Amino acid sequence: MPLTLAILAMPGVQLLDACGPLDVFAEANRQAGHEAYRVLLLACEPGPLVSSSGAKLLPDGWIGEAFDTFDTLLIAGTPQAADQHLRTGILDWLRQRSATCRRYGSVCTGAFALAAAGLLDGRRITTHWAVAEALAARYPQVQVEVDAIQVHDGKVRTAAGVTAGLDLALALVEEDLGRDIAKRVAGQLVMYFKRPGGQLQFSRQGASSVTGRSVLQGLQRYVAAHPAQDHSIASLARRVGLSPRHFARLFHADVGMTPAAWVELARVNAARERLELGREPPKQVAALCGFANADTLRRAFVRHVGVSPAEYRKRYAQPR
Repeated sequence: MPLTLAILAMPGVQLLDACGPLDVFAEANRQAGHEAYRVLLLACEPGPLVSSSGAKLLPDGWIGEAFDTFDTLLIAGTPQAADQHLRTGILDWLRQRSATCRRYGSVCTGAFALAAAGLLDGRRITTHWAVAEALAARYPQVQVEVDAIQVHDGKVRTAAGVTAGLDLALALVEEDLGRDIAKRVAGQLVMYFKRPGGQLQFSRQGASSVTGRSVLQGLQRYVAAHPAQDHSIASLARRVGLSPRHFARLFHADVGMTPAAWVELARVNAARERLELGREPPKQVAALCGFANADTLRRAFVRHVGVSPAEYRKRYAQPR
């Protein structure tokens, strides 16, 4: 008997969130030599489903129809998921179906739908790095792991942004059919069997976008342009004409982090840009970006990006 796996695609679904896992499960069937999975693409309404790119999908059915129990239920994300308000019928369907399946989860921003239904309460999960903070703020009972590519917690399986749905689907294949078949699927699809690093290496959030009142925005731009200078709280406070204590309190209230944390993030982003150019040795990158030495740079880089500077350069440096 094949395992019935349903992927629920919301209106405006990002194609890769749904079609990426579909291809993994289809390839798993080929590598297994039999129908290990029966995969259903479902919609919230009858008729064609318009994706975020404008391409139309023809679902196998919609949630108003009767289906046998699913083994696995996955919710595919949409670019607008953080702003969508799902109707009660969808949330009720999610609660009913998740209670009867062996496991359920989400790809990318599909986590918002599960969280809205209360199905992630008390769980460790992940989602796209760009909306992880918003999800954690809206649903404080959910533990969001920002850097994770995928997270398994009990019967819940969640994946980070977009292409991470492939990683999650491959992990499910390994769970069900074993490591050998999962490796063959990865090889056929030319993807990592286990992707190195986390998703923060792809993030461009942080010091690249300034926030707060105008005087603080000007200060942030100055720090980003001159990362190697002295940016202690006392120095920054003098630059804007405030006492260190008042400046630190004002900065945290407006920006949402301490001045020291923001400066470190700005320096890490500056280091990323230099590493991508691939010209200076790590010791010089550290000095140019305001770090005391290469080891201090490495520790800060791993903390914010999830990989070492050397590994980051290997993946993203421009060819000379």
